[in-house]
Amino acid sequence: MDRRKPGTKMHILSDANGLPLVVGISAGNVHDSEGLKPMIAGHQTQHDPYRGRYFKAQRLHADKAYDVPHLRRWLWGKHIGVRIARKGIESSERLGRRRWVIERTLSWLSGYHRLSPRYERNPRNYLAFLGLAAALCCYKRLVRLTT
Repeated sequence: MDRRKPGTKMHILSDANGLPLVVGISAGNVHDSEGLKPMIAGHQTQHDPYRGRYFKAQRLHADKAYDVPHLRRWLWGKHIGVRIARKGIESSERLGRRRWVIERTLSWLSGYHRLSPRYERNPRNYLAFLGLAAALCCYKRLVRLTT
């Protein structure tokens, strides 16, 4: 957290393949852990009519910025498995096996020149462009898989 840092942070929730599921933004001077609850709450589960159950997130992999006790309790209450590196105990190297997926997703989204330096003054417009870039990433992946 940089107290006087201007700008915007992108928060992205992706699946195991790196496809963005939920995107969000926050101010540059807000701690990363404060963006986790809205992202999980914004992820809607899908109902399977044949089996009569909902699909939900099973496991969450995150870095040390999300190692906050109340977030761990909140995720355990939602029955989501937590794999967050603990501060001062675990190194970030073992977590890196899964972290490259979200880093790749961030690089996909940063490749869109409208997002890399923020040109939009209105945060709603910037969030709309971020959502459009996430939709384009999913579309490109779908086209690559079907051809």
